[in-house]
Amino acid sequence: MSYCTFVNNNISEEADYLLHKHYHDHQYGFQIDSDDELFGRLLLEINQAGLSWLLMLRKQESFRSAYSNFSIERVAAYDENDRERLLQDPGIIRNRLKINAAIVNAQKILELKKDFGSFKGWLNANHPLTKLEWVKLFKKTFKFTGGEIVNEFLMSTGYLPGAHDPDCPIYLNTSNQ
Repeated sequence: MSYCTFVNNNISEEADYLLHKHYHDHQYGFQIDSDDELFGRLLLEINQAGLSWLLMLRKQESFRSAYSNFSIERVAAYDENDRERLLQDPGIIRNRLKINAAIVNAQKILELKKDFGSFKGWLNANHPLTKLEWVKLFKKTFKFTGGEIVNEFLMSTGYLPGAHDPDCPIYLNTSNQ
């Protein structure tokens, strides 16, 4: 079942539905220009592994607060005190591997910026690749980036097609990017 079908046909608890609907209509499949926001989306996709996307939507603002508004530079400088702070934060997913991945990935993005000017510049320099090629590149470059994480990150940011069904009203907004 596509995300479009899920959102448009599974009206459950109103607050949950509205979270999904807003994300679907205004974020999913849309390009992101800000490196910090791209990093934030990657961080959320990594933390979603094994959990529901609804949980990530519910905790998105807590993640933003805990991870310095998704500032790549600030997260890259996190030390052991920050790791411990994050492990104690009930507003986020308190998984040491995911927390370490966020910090290491922020450091890696800073390295990529030296050669490509930005995280988005690195993504654009490698676009378009097939899903399999993207997965190999992400696994070589970042931590905690398996196939589903990479697929959802790239689809949700407009680098892979298929975020919206052709009959979805949002499809036209994302297919012209």
